[in-house]
Amino acid sequence: MPPKHQIGPIGAFAVWAALTLIAVIYAFSVRLGRADSAATLTTFSIYFAAAIFFTNREILDFVRSRFQSAAGYLLGVVALLAYLIFGFGTGTVTFARVAAISALIFVPLALAATARRARPGAWQDYVTIAAVWTAVKFSPTHWFWPSPGGLRLAYIFTVLLCVTVAVAAFLFIRQFEDTGYNIGWGSNWSIYVFGTFLCFAAIAIPLATGMGFVEFRPRWNEWEMFPFTALAILCFTAWPEEFLFRGLLQNMLQRSTKSENIAWVLASILFGFSHITNMGFPNWRYVILASIAGMFYGWTWRLTNSIFASAIVHALVDALWHFLFRTL
Repeated sequence: MPPKHQIGPIGAFAVWAALTLIAVIYAFSVRLGRADSAATLTTFSIYFAAAIFFTNREILDFVRSRFQSAAGYLLGVVALLAYLIFGFGTGTVTFARVAAISALIFVPLALAATARRARPGAWQDYVTIAAVWTAVKFSPTHWFWPSPGGLRLAYIFTVLLCVTVAVAAFLFIRQFEDTGYNIGWGSNWSIYVFGTFLCFAAIAIPLATGMGFVEFRPRWNEWEMFPFTALAILCFTAWPEEFLFRGLLQNMLQRSTKSENIAWVLASILFGFSHITNMGFPNWRYVILASIAGMFYGWTWRLTNSIFASAIVHALVDALWHFLFRTL
């Protein structure tokens, strides 16, 4: 059930402008120098534009029709130029950093190119997803993005860069369809999103407390920050993870196994295992709970064919976990 109403070009621009404005306000709050501020915000706006604008089908189809698969390589070049703007603007550019970022961008694109004529679910697709996820999870983010003036955006920049690479590789070079890379809303989606969230909460809260994973400890004095925290989680955690694990991985497993249910279960288990290093290795309690969460996120994606819907469920889970519980 695809979205009945999807965000248009003007809406995509409005979302991009609003989040960029928030970034500007944040930059001023930590009192960055002018050069650092300009370079950092320019880089952020470029990467965030790549993540937001191509959720609109008109923009995506226009770029595809104009540039074909070359659009992926052009987007990779733009991603590298954005990094150079950051590096030169903040005075942190080095040959080693540029070489590492170039590899992070162009190795996955080259790998995707070798499977350009293959059906979705080729081995190169799975390796590319693994490479992008590894970069998010284990790459030296603070080495890539030395934080000027106390602005802590290293992880966010790495996430946005990896989303840009995934968009270039899969939406342009491989030209995947039915990933659900959109922002929109459809009939009964409110029921799907909040119903899924409540069902997961009914299972996860007793299980997590019974396993000694969390304890109920609300942060009542921090609730004024809840909207901003939830928005940050939605944009920089839930959205990228839902794109990789549902829009791409579950999507490809579904094509490879020819079974929606097998793909759903496998993607959820792999999502769970991707958290095994969180808060200590091996964190099996985290794996179990994340796998169960992945089942609910994957179910939402199946019902709506949109990572936006599953990302909202994901963001609600993470944000309320942050404010209502303390991880033991």
